[in-house]
Amino acid sequence: SERQRAVNAPIKTRVRTTRRKFIEVLESDSAEARAAAYSTYCSCLDKAAKSGVIERNTAIRRKARAAARLRKLAAAADA
Repeated sequence: SERQRAVNAPIKTRVRTTRRKFIEVLESDSAEARAAAYSTYCSCLDKAAKSGVIERNTAIRRKARAAARLRKLAAAADA
């Protein structure tokens, strides 16, 4: 279990870091940068779920919430 924790820790860190960067981009940058950050975040979540670090449904839920935030900003920009 110690070895597995050592394997999982950097992957979890990468997910958290990518999420933080995604949120930073949401607050500031252009639509293209937001889309790129969202894509990177989703890819990171998928990889973590594929390796079993996070549950598949957890990845799906987090991607859905990120997409909702992205849509909300896009709607606010259009209005």
